[in-house]
Amino acid sequence: MPKKPALKIVESNLTGRLPPRKLGEHGERLWRDVTRAYHIEDVGGLELLAQACAAADRAAALTAAIAADGETIQGENGPRAHPCLQHELSARSFVVRTLARLGILHESAKPMGRPAEGFGWQQKE
Repeated sequence: MPKKPALKIVESNLTGRLPPRKLGEHGERLWRDVTRAYHIEDVGGLELLAQACAAADRAAALTAAIAADGETIQGENGPRAHPCLQHELSARSFVVRTLARLGILHESAKPMGRPAEGFGWQQKE
């Protein structure tokens, strides 16, 4: 009877790569989701993703500040928009633009090509 081969531990790539710096909850989630779904190896791409994750954390912190204070605050001349609103929008916009630059937003939602079976009036009975 042949001898069984020895077992060895094989590392899984399901957990993705670790971020290059400490991130908050939202940034870590974005990093984890992107690195699990996409294979980014170049230094520039990893840094772009790290910057997008940091901006996601910043946007979340600004969202919390706006939620605590309200969307309008009392100024000298009456109510005005919270000053963090513009910064929150800028951070969110940066995240989306950076993900687009990485090519993550350009994936098609449906498979391309013709369906395997007929459709509509061409369906087989």
